[in-house]
Amino acid sequence: MRNLLLLSATLLPCVTLPVNAALPTEVNGQQLPSLSSMLERVTPAVVNISTEGRQNTTPAMLNDPFFKRFFGDSLSSENPMSGTGSGVIIHAQLGHVLTNFHVIEAADTIFVTLNDGRRFPANVLGADPHADLAVLQIPPERLVAMRFGDSERLRVGDFVVAIGNPYGIGQTVTSGIISALHRNPGISEYENFIQTDAPINLGNSGGPLVNLRGELIGINTAILGDQSGGNLGIGFAVPINTAAGVITQIVQHGHVERGQLGLEVQDLDSESARNAGIKPNGGAIVRQIIAGSAAEKAGVQTGDIIVRLNSKEINTAADVKNRVGNAQIGEKVYLNILRGGKPRNITVVIGAAGKNTPPPPANAPAAQSSTGRPFWERGLQ
Repeated sequence: MRNLLLLSATLLPCVTLPVNAALPTEVNGQQLPSLSSMLERVTPAVVNISTEGRQNTTPAMLNDPFFKRFFGDSLSSENPMSGTGSGVIIHAQLGHVLTNFHVIEAADTIFVTLNDGRRFPANVLGADPHADLAVLQIPPERLVAMRFGDSERLRVGDFVVAIGNPYGIGQTVTSGIISALHRNPGISEYENFIQTDAPINLGNSGGPLVNLRGELIGINTAILGDQSGGNLGIGFAVPINTAAGVITQIVQHGHVERGQLGLEVQDLDSESARNAGIKPNGGAIVRQIIAGSAAEKAGVQTGDIIVRLNSKEINTAADVKNRVGNAQIGEKVYLNILRGGKPRNITVVIGAAGKNTPPPPANAPAAQSSTGRPFWERGLQ
């Protein structure tokens, strides 16, 4: 190490730096690519979110009724906790900030820090745990909002930028491409994630994923990491078109009311696709209709293959669930189906959850908590 330091000392005096020399903006007449102009416009809309609360800790042994009988809740305790995440201003005049639900889930107090250093207490306007989204409200004082893009127009290979506050070190920008679309990794109930290799790390949760026009196209939510939580270049963001429906309901009602069709669909297998004359990922097949549901009233039948919903292609069963989940109770949904190989059009009015909900299959395994997945880093705080 000493030899290395001596070598550096002998080399440094040989380096001559130009004084006040401007860096070139062009090479051979070509403008050098840079994201700086776009980022100057959008980064004022990106915020840091810090939370404080209390977390109840219960020893695992109290899950055993034998020990619970003797100790009761005497060994349980509440400990202070704090967290940090990111968010994006979506309405400057109303002071609305969009973030992930898991960022503020256990918070008693929430503070939003702007890019210019100003810090405001925030109120939770509403949240949707099923889509892992929440809308906060802060004083609308000289705020800058980010413009929405159209996540339906994204393509694999598009360049994107993730902005947030990883590890609490301050606002940070990373870039990459869209690696895949319509991912359903099993970390929330409603999934239609954008996958990106733009580095997303702890503390990026709730921050924006933007395109090169500076438009908001997604909310960074989760990463697939190693045991230490390190980034493997696989990050997931909630598409902004999905978030838009959630935001609308939260602003209007303070919560999200999801309706249902009252049917159960499955991915289309190769045999069913071949019989229908379509590709295997060209639709979702109806496997069950709930008696008295909106779907039954509209005439949907078991075995129907849903190929489009509101003129948008259906590739998987998750597509049906996500798009119906974004619709409001009483809204009309237009289905293009194949029945016996023949196309039909059916209009269904979204019904309330309850009798529209299929019962779980017999002997169905219990849903695994996302916190039980050792490689998933949710709550990137």
